[in-house]
Amino acid sequence: MTMKRRLLAIGFALGVGMSGAIAAESLVAPEQRRGTEQTYLTYPEWFLVHSPAEYAVLVNTRPATDFPFMTHVAQLWSSYEAVTGEQLRDKYPLNAGYHAMILVIASSTTVEYVLRAAYENTIGRVSFLLGGQQLTAEDKFAAEAAQDYVDFIRQQPWYLFDFTSRLKALWTGVPLKGPGFIRKLERRYALTTEYLIKAVYGKMIEKATRATYEPALMTTRVVLNRAPVLSGGDTDIKIVKVMPDGRAVADLPRYYNFRIAATNLARQGVDLIDVAGNTSDILVTVWAPDNMPYQLGHTRLLFTQTLITRPGQSRLGLVVPVAQLSNFLLHAPEHGMIVEHVYDY
Repeated sequence: MTMKRRLLAIGFALGVGMSGAIAAESLVAPEQRRGTEQTYLTYPEWFLVHSPAEYAVLVNTRPATDFPFMTHVAQLWSSYEAVTGEQLRDKYPLNAGYHAMILVIASSTTVEYVLRAAYENTIGRVSFLLGGQQLTAEDKFAAEAAQDYVDFIRQQPWYLFDFTSRLKALWTGVPLKGPGFIRKLERRYALTTEYLIKAVYGKMIEKATRATYEPALMTTRVVLNRAPVLSGGDTDIKIVKVMPDGRAVADLPRYYNFRIAATNLARQGVDLIDVAGNTSDILVTVWAPDNMPYQLGHTRLLFTQTLITRPGQSRLGLVVPVAQLSNFLLHAPEHGMIVEHVYDY
């Protein structure tokens, strides 16, 4: 996902090649290939999308005080340990530049979450009690902005999000009068501080990134077992060429929408047999009930994370053979799983 670029501009990209276990006879052109190790290493980045997504859902009905910031810090680092262990177990390239980037964004997120946990469990908790334990208009505004942010970063770098307009809307569109006046003032202070810091910092990262790096590819090139029949709603799937043996080379949307496009193809009986030059394994996360067996077909459990904001459910990190991915996406719901994301290298 493009969040990778948010801190690469600081200078932590070490220039180590991103080659991994690439299919030797892949129909995917070399410039469209990505190393297999990246399916694992992108997880810590994507956790920094999953975590805000959980936050946005929670604050829609509850105060930010209830969000488990420190649990998410622990999950971020434990998942990094798990995916690194998998990378080393399968002897994929080190990709030191990617590791350096992960360490930077994970460390900065840790600092942010520690500070937010400390603030919300002191000043934030007191203001909520003094405000009659009711969500104010500012709380509701923050929840809407949090969801807008999540929707945005699923496809775009965080630093392009318009924090400035949210700050302006807070002070011009949310009435200052109303119940819970102390809570209203405290939330305005907290949100103003957050939006100002992120707006300024985001502009700095944007300028540095544009000056240093080429825009990331927004598509993933794949090989399909046969050409699909595309309808008007499949505008995000592009057929590049069809081979004499019936296989098709295609471009699918990268990041969040890859799962959606791949699932739509699976419903047609069209299977992915090569993703970005890879035919070995790919990482998938699902939500599943706590008491259900995780095994499904040829999948292998890599890690489990409790979804505190979704009681009774856990996030499972599953290693799926690329050749089985389409079948997995098609049948996972039948086994009580909700596919959260496919980590398309």
